[in-house]
Amino acid sequence: MISIGLTNPKNVSNVGAVMRAAGCFGADAVYYSGTRLDRARKFDTDTGNALSRIPLVHSDHLTGEMSTQQALVCVEFAEGAQSLTSFEHPPQAFYLFGPEDASLQQSVIDVADHVVFIPTEGCLNLAASVNVVFYDRMAKSAVNVQQKYDDALVKRSRDNRNRLKCR
Repeated sequence: MISIGLTNPKNVSNVGAVMRAAGCFGADAVYYSGTRLDRARKFDTDTGNALSRIPLVHSDHLTGEMSTQQALVCVEFAEGAQSLTSFEHPPQAFYLFGPEDASLQQSVIDVADHVVFIPTEGCLNLAASVNVVFYDRMAKSAVNVQQKYDDALVKRSRDNRNRLKCR
């Protein structure tokens, strides 16, 4: 099981984009804490309608949503964190992201199985961070390394107006 936890997200557009990423990269569920999102639940950037397939669940205690098989992976700029470029993703994980305008609590970092950071100059926004982490997971996955990417995937995934072909 692969889950995403969003700590008190403030931007509805970012959550919509996280839902879209969750759908594209095969996450099983997205959990969020806090009250800011509930004030403006409109998923205008979830153009893939992932909300119809992937639950978006409010939780007062995000880590309480983890299964016992999932490793807690905190994504945060923290001293001593491992760069995402060298991180080996656990088979089952709960990826926890901090709020756009703050950080995860030290007490959560202290109990994490892994703390990783995306090696950028400055921080990405929430949705961009989720996309980068989940792309990295897919790219490094043994299953996906062996999977053949072909025209069938392109045809299923592209916009319905896209009929481009390479010569």
